Amino acid sequence: MAFHEPDRSLGPSRIFAAARNSMAGLRWALAEPAFVQELLLVVAATPLALWLGHGRVERALLVGVLVLILVVEIANTAIERACDAVTAEENHNVRMAKDLGSLAVLMSFVLAAAVWALVLL
Repeated sequence: MAFHEPDRSLGPSRIFAAARNSMAGLRWALAEPAFVQELLLVVAATPLALWLGHGRVERALLVGVLVLILVVEIANTAIERACDAVTAEENHNVRMAKDLGSLAVLMSFVLAAAVWALVLL
């Protein structure tokens, strides 16, 4: 996949370039088993969230924390790939960065569980 240098103008061509890069990112994310697994969770749980939530705010909270899981997973994958590009050797700082990214994903799940519990109970 080719990297597209962002357009520095403020016009529509910059928006199209950013969208093209985002679609490339989505293709990369869909190649990651963890992202696909979490995407399936979001797809399955979203109708449930829309059905169980009472009002727009509850529905937004229930769906929003699910989407946040995907956002954090994407960031974690980016961290892991950047670390792997820097060095393949065992490195304390690289290990720490990867572990902290993994912790961020775990915390997004904890937040989602807490929001769902507080809204539904």
